[in-house]
Order: sequence, then C-alpha cells, then structure tokens
Amino acid sequence: MKKRLSIVIGSGSILCAASLGLMRALKREGIQVDMSVGCSGGSLYAASIALGWDTETAQSLTVDLYKTDIVEGYTHNLRAAMAGEARFTEASGLVDDKVMLDRLAAAFGEKTFDDTIMPLYVVVTELYSGEAVVFSSGKIVDVTRASSAIPMVFPPVKIGDKLLVDGAVSNPLPIDVAIKEGSDVILAMGFELPTRKRMNSYAAVTSHFNNLYMNNILKSSFAFYNAAHHAELIPVLPAFDRPIGGFDHHQLPYIIEQGERAAAEQIPYLKRLLAESS
Repeated sequence: MKKRLSIVIGSGSILCAASLGLMRALKREGIQVDMSVGCSGGSLYAASIALGWDTETAQSLTVDLYKTDIVEGYTHNLRAAMAGEARFTEASGLVDDKVMLDRLAAAFGEKTFDDTIMPLYVVVTELYSGEAVVFSSGKIVDVTRASSAIPMVFPPVKIGDKLLVDGAVSNPLPIDVAIKEGSDVILAMGFELPTRKRMNSYAAVTSHFNNLYMNNILKSSFAFYNAAHHAELIPVLPAFDRPIGGFDHHQLPYIIEQGERAAAEQIPYLKRLLAESS
C-alpha cells in the first residue's frame, strides 16, 4: 500500500510562503502529497496546496495580503485603546479587517473544502475556551480568515456558534491533526520567529514575548511527536540569514528559495520512507 504523505504548515506570517518552495521541491521529484494541514498564516498555503494552485498564483496572494495597508490604523487605534479613548472588548481588533477579507475573497472566491484536490484541515482557536477547532468543511475564505485572526490586531470571526481567533494560539504546528487523520509520513514545516536584543516600544516588547512563546511551543511540539512515534515525522525548518519583516513581500523569492533548500535536504530520507511498504 502507498504511504499517505501529509504536509503540515505552522504559523509564521509571511515566512509561511516558504511552503511554496517545499512544494516546488516535491514537484521536481515527482512526489505526490495526499493531505494538507495548516494554521494561522500557514492555513493560506495549506489551502492553496489543497486547491492545486501553482507557485505563481499563491505568490500573488502573498503580495496582496502582506501590504502595509492591511493593518492601516493600527498605531492610532492602539494609542486610543491604551488611553481608554476607544472601547475594546473580546470582539474588537485594532484594525478593520475589510481589506484583508476583500483580498482573501478575491483569491478564494466561493470555493469550499469540497473544491480541493486533497483533504484539507485548518486549525483555529475558540476564543473563550482556548481550545483548538479543526475545520474540514465550509468556505475556505471564512476559515482561513479565522485562522489568521491575530488576537488584538484583527477582530475574531464567528462561524456557527463559535467566536474564533488565530490557530497559532492553540496549536501553532498542528502535527496531531495529520496523525489523527491517518498520515503515514508527515512533512512538518515550522518557523522560529525572530526575537530582539533591544526593544523601544510597547509593540516591540509584546512582539518579542509572543515570539518567545511560539518558539518554545514549536520546539516542544517537535520533541513530543518525535518521541511519540505515531507516524514518521520529518521536520522542515527553513533558515533565514537576514531579517524579514512581516510585510517584506519583496523578499518572497528568498523566502521561497529557503523553503525549497530546507525541503531538498530531506528529500532522500523522504524517498526512503515512501519506498518502504506500509
């Protein structure tokens, strides 16, 4: 029996575009993917893979989504919220999500999980309980928008009776979903987020601590699932030797290249695993 290969793409903002390099490496080797799993920024690329998009199409979505106008008003609204001039609740965000939603809608349109060429799973977080929620049906634009709802920045998304935020809050690298859905071999692409040596603003300090949390959870996830041995797990961790900001879409070729490079290092081992009988 053919082994079932899954790709899991974790959170990492624009760095998640490295998964396009991963797919490029697999395509060059003629390796077929059977399942796509993602959360947060990774959900966008998991969806593009599951829909069978080419690299150029997914790259154009990245350019549109990581322009600075998508968070227009953030600084003004943050000051107003901290000064008590603006009312802020769990349903609030520091930026209007209209621009983001319009661009997601332009990319995914009315497509649903039924339109994919392989199973797609997207992880989001229920705001009140903090529990991970896994979607495998519904409109792709709604689910990816929810999984990318960075807390405090973008408003949560209501789907059904649940108020949902960024999947990274509960499961920044959802390897467990691929295991549960019967994967034999898992390529898990995760990202160590940049930390700072100096911080001169509230936003910088907050970002630094958030990245520390995410990096520690990422390392713990790999350690746990490697020890559990429920499936063959291959970590794909792109290395970036230059600073990459959250809106540096001009660095996309470099990001994709580093993803392809990291994937290429694992191809020989991946081929051996896939060649073994189930």
